[in-house]
Amino acid sequence: MDPPALPITRFDVDVDLGFALFFFFLLCFFLLVTIVRCAQMVLDPYSSVTTTTYQEEQSEE
Repeated sequence: MDPPALPITRFDVDVDLGFALFFFFLLCFFLLVTIVRCAQMVLDPYSSVTTTTYQEEQSEE
């Protein structure tokens, strides 16, 4: 005789896998933000410099 099948009444959740996936997606998000920020700085490096600092550097030369 086969043992009786247990009814599935609760949803089994792997907590370790959930934490791992959460931190993996969080890491991917920060990596994407960093890539976008670096690309913006490469395309327009003077946008992050304040106007007064940039004018002071130009007047010193």
